[in-house]
Amino acid sequence: MADITCKLGGLNLRNPFVLASGIIGTSASLLQRAAHVGCGAVTAKSCGLLEREGHANPTVIDWGHGLINAIGLTNPGARAMAEMLARAKGPVHQEGSLLFASIFAKTLDEFGIIAEIIAAVQPDLLEVDISCPNIGDYGLPFAAHEGTAARATEQVKKAVGDLPVAIKLAPNVPDIGKLARVVEQAGANFITAVNAMPGMIINARAGRPVLTNKVGGISGYALKPIALHCVAEIARNVSIPVIGVGGVSTGVDAVEMIMAGATAVGVGSAVYYRGVDVFRSLPEELVTFMNEESYPDLASMRGKAL
Repeated sequence: MADITCKLGGLNLRNPFVLASGIIGTSASLLQRAAHVGCGAVTAKSCGLLEREGHANPTVIDWGHGLINAIGLTNPGARAMAEMLARAKGPVHQEGSLLFASIFAKTLDEFGIIAEIIAAVQPDLLEVDISCPNIGDYGLPFAAHEGTAARATEQVKKAVGDLPVAIKLAPNVPDIGKLARVVEQAGANFITAVNAMPGMIINARAGRPVLTNKVGGISGYALKPIALHCVAEIARNVSIPVIGVGGVSTGVDAVEMIMAGATAVGVGSAVYYRGVDVFRSLPEELVTFMNEESYPDLASMRGKAL
């Protein structure tokens, strides 16, 4: 039987599958539910310093080749999120999963403030979203420039001490490998790659974009080739582990992500297509493939396609 336990730096996961941020991580009970069905780790929805309402509907559609969304980072604010994470931590751990938190910020200084609030709860990992594609009122994402990406990383690391930090990068940058090296040098423990790809879907009959925000983030099937390329470029350029995210819906999709160099695999849109029980199926599908192809463990596949 193939061994799918996953060592992510100093963290031990029962399998490599991580519930991605922004999917169903909005309450303690939903995080526990995802943990119960088999996630290696669950990521809460990203939070900022203050409560944010997000964009008006419609905010998400299935356009036939994946999803496009412009939720707009709806969240209750950092202090309310910290309270929710505190309630979720025990039940999630009891189910055998790890608990990851996720933050975003308007300014570089805010990253440190928010990180300190969330770090007080001691989640197992803190993901830092510097790359959300659908909040134009915040200006360019911090991941758009190496300098701001590095400074955001430094602010968070200074605030959280030994808490492991993953920096979430955008796919639409000139050189994602170089950007990954920059955040690694700034202190990142992990890289999450990638965020959704900016896009637009237009209703030709109505003569306007289908989303109220006009633009949104492309995820699901259409994102997978882009995500695989980005993960491979990052894996070639850094020594820290990568959490590969983008279009993973089956066990074989996860194999491809691991072969591109990922250590763990984020799962988001698949919950829409296959339900939360996808986290029962994915480990089984992964083991089946590994047994058929005689891979004894995840390490034996990692980076094979590089």
